[in-house]
Amino acid sequence: MFTFKEDEMYLLDNDGQKIAFISYPLFKDNVRNIRKVFVDESLRGQGIAGKAMLALYDHFKKEGIKTIATCPYAVAWFEKNKDKTDILVKSDEPVACAL
Repeated sequence: MFTFKEDEMYLLDNDGQKIAFISYPLFKDNVRNIRKVFVDESLRGQGIAGKAMLALYDHFKKEGIKTIATCPYAVAWFEKNKDKTDILVKSDEPVACAL
């Protein structure tokens, strides 16, 4: 379903266009910054963003990757899914989020 790359995971439609993605550039060492969660308008309200976050959590957990979250959706997702916060690390460094 989702394709994982070094700093992004995504979902393609039948024409090969990205219709959902999560951007997670390297923050430092083995820590990624979940900077942007995007779902195409045509798919919104179907739980795709939540499924993407769960898939990313499982991928990071399996690979031993830690993360910070600066995307408002990702922050809210972790607040709702407290049992998934084991991959989060705290950072005192300022981090910009993508709008």
